[in-house]
Amino acid sequence: MPELPEVESLTHFLRERAVGRTVLGVDVVGFQALKTFDPPVTSLGGLTITGVTRHGKFLDLDCDGLHLVIHLARAGWLRWRDDLSGAKPVRPGKGPLAVRVRLAPDDEGLAPGFELTEAGTQKRLAVYVTKNPDDVPGVAALGPDPLHESFTVAALKRIVGGNRTQIKGLLRDQKVIAGIGNAYSDEVLHAAKMSPFKIAATLTDAQIADLHEAIVTTLADAVERAHGLAAKDLKAEKKSGLRVHNRAGQPCDVCGDTIREVSFADSSLQYCPTCQTGGKPLADRRMSKLLK
Repeated sequence: MPELPEVESLTHFLRERAVGRTVLGVDVVGFQALKTFDPPVTSLGGLTITGVTRHGKFLDLDCDGLHLVIHLARAGWLRWRDDLSGAKPVRPGKGPLAVRVRLAPDDEGLAPGFELTEAGTQKRLAVYVTKNPDDVPGVAALGPDPLHESFTVAALKRIVGGNRTQIKGLLRDQKVIAGIGNAYSDEVLHAAKMSPFKIAATLTDAQIADLHEAIVTTLADAVERAHGLAAKDLKAEKKSGLRVHNRAGQPCDVCGDTIREVSFADSSLQYCPTCQTGGKPLADRRMSKLLK
């Protein structure tokens, strides 16, 4: 799933390539992806992309005041095309293509654009056309951005105070903190030397400060590594930078212990027993509702 660092990099990528260009049209192939009908998606045609921003894991393209808001969900991705002039007409089908955004030709006659694709059968990629991004329910409900200056140790203390949620689930809750998903929550907790099952309200002031440092540093480092990369290279960069996530059975880079895994109904978490749980393996609570 694209998380804050990847979406931030995509934001910069599109700023460099799409801002200032006119939208020729938006072709919707996966009709389940389009979540709004007023304004119609056709109203984007002829408008100029004036800015690209990020809200948590949401991409927001400002088109002369009308916003194309994108959530890539678990299996979605953005694929930039330098020239779509020869692309075949899109037809609804069973392929991964969900949406194609066509931009006006440049001085060399190339008509660039991008395609939103989604692998698998669980079609959760979402596209909205709206006058105000805050009208998108997921955007309106977002918690603070962990890379914003307002996300201080004191702010995190207010978040965890009295919260009886396990810290892994709390970090993934977009209404609590925006942008962190399954992968980076594993990475943050490993950096903070904290059990994913620890109850948020039990954190000491020192642990809160350590967790804050781990959140900001882990995300900022990932953003820095991804900066300037082409969209097609971001997935590989994310994978190469992970220390525990999806590395079950491999040695921990910090202590050498074997990274363990806990499986749930529709996901899993990875952790290092020595670094995070005092050397004790966590119970594999299959079918748990922790991460739902």
